[in-house]
Amino acid sequence: MGIKVHAGDFTSAELGMFSTILLKTKNTAWGSPGEALKLTDIKSVEEASEESVKRVGGTVGWGVAGAVALGPVGLLAGLLLGGKGKDITFVAEFKDGRKMLATADSKTFIKLKAAIF
Repeated sequence: MGIKVHAGDFTSAELGMFSTILLKTKNTAWGSPGEALKLTDIKSVEEASEESVKRVGGTVGWGVAGAVALGPVGLLAGLLLGGKGKDITFVAEFKDGRKMLATADSKTFIKLKAAIF
């Protein structure tokens, strides 16, 4: 699955080679691989909760994330079941202050968590 970005400062993300994460924003040029950051540039990764989602984009961000993902009811259900399935919705904050709300398979989530351990 990789990483599916729902809200925040990035439009897409994927794990790269050599412990990097490739990130794109709405300003990333078409065809560009995006910005490569080291996984150690991640400040925190936590499973999404209503509180952590509000920190990404405030109350408006919660509504946008719900609409972008699976609809408000689907996203809320996904958040409540977070660690019980194969996919985990999480909030990642980078050391430069940028954030994202995303969903990844459990293997990818563990790699992200391990990078900041």
